[in-house]
Amino acid sequence: MSTIRVARGSGTGPTAMSSFDAALADAGVHNYNILSLSSVVPADATVEVVGTAPDLGPTGEALYCVESRETLVPGADGPACAALGWARTDSGEGLFYEASGTDPEAVRRAVESGLTAGMGLRDWPVRETEVVVESTPAAVDAHTTAVALAAYGGSHQLL
Repeated sequence: MSTIRVARGSGTGPTAMSSFDAALADAGVHNYNILSLSSVVPADATVEVVGTAPDLGPTGEALYCVESRETLVPGADGPACAALGWARTDSGEGLFYEASGTDPEAVRRAVESGLTAGMGLRDWPVRETEVVVESTPAAVDAHTTAVALAAYGGSHQLL
């Protein structure tokens, strides 16, 4: 198994989609087709926090990710916050959980709570837990998006 890279970013734009695209660009994954995964971390994977993702393959390919995102309308209250956390066992398997909102501490607590519940559901003893939060102030005159995502390996050909 290869590396799962945890990246994050934020951006603004005239529409919700353009601000999401700008946030993906800030995270380094805007040139891929993001395919959503639920949450399970394979035992043999390495999880690496990179901030901005490196080149993960050719433009237009598919990239498997666990993703958190929050998009706010122009002039909204509070920052856009996206949180992503993971917990792993001694043997390496684990979970990602995500949450979003406008309160950085609340989204962090939601991720931590979800990880505790998910690991307990599987009866997996927790060895390590980590949470990253991307938080950016809402723009007065533009949509604002924060993203945090875990990119599984490199991109994959679609066609």
